[in-house]
Amino acid sequence: MAALQPKMFLVFRGWVWMELISRTLGMLIITYFWRAVYENTTTISNLSLQQTINYVLLAQLFASIAMNSAIFWAGWWIRDGSIIIEMLRPIDLQLQVLIQLVANNLTALVTSLPVAILAVLFFGLRLPTDPLVWISFAISLALGQLVIFFFDWIYLCLVFYTTEVWGLGVFREGVTLFLSGALIPLQMMPDWLRNIALATPFAQALAMPVSILSGATPLDQVPRVWMGQLIWGIVGFVASRWLFRIAVRKVTVQGG
Repeated sequence: MAALQPKMFLVFRGWVWMELISRTLGMLIITYFWRAVYENTTTISNLSLQQTINYVLLAQLFASIAMNSAIFWAGWWIRDGSIIIEMLRPIDLQLQVLIQLVANNLTALVTSLPVAILAVLFFGLRLPTDPLVWISFAISLALGQLVIFFFDWIYLCLVFYTTEVWGLGVFREGVTLFLSGALIPLQMMPDWLRNIALATPFAQALAMPVSILSGATPLDQVPRVWMGQLIWGIVGFVASRWLFRIAVRKVTVQGG
């Protein structure tokens, strides 16, 4: 199942090239935007221009894995009735979807390498050289992806009641873009809004690991970040299993 995901992505070669071009243009716009913002100041919310550039470019590189959602798959299965087949397979459905999403995310990371090289060469991205930073980031990123996956599993339970997925998926993507820190660093938000963002799983999936890699979060604060993500993950796992068992009793397929 994992091996199928990169093959399904790469078969659309035009899409791969358009993804590369659009993300490069996006980084160009974001870089010059923040340079203009910092033209008359040296720091904003205790972040220098270089720290902000590092953060927003890294957020753009890793935003795609935070946007991957299981809700669309659940909607497709319910629409064509294949949800019954998926539930009858001799494998845990949640584990199956998790494996596919992990493979999708790894594919997205690999295909982001050309964009990352362009960001380093032309847009001022500075990657850390300390291996401890990279290890801390990798652990935080993995924990964050588990957090957002369990949230999505809870969220997709609504599909069993609505049989409509598009609106739910678009709403989730819009909220993720804003509250995950993909657009601006959470440190620049007002205190009340930042507290709301930190109280959601979206920040755990993107803002927390990217802050570590960009240098906005020092290494001595990393264990606290891990602990918060671990608590989120445990609660999300238990809640997602329990709520799915309730929601699946309402499974219907469109047209029958």
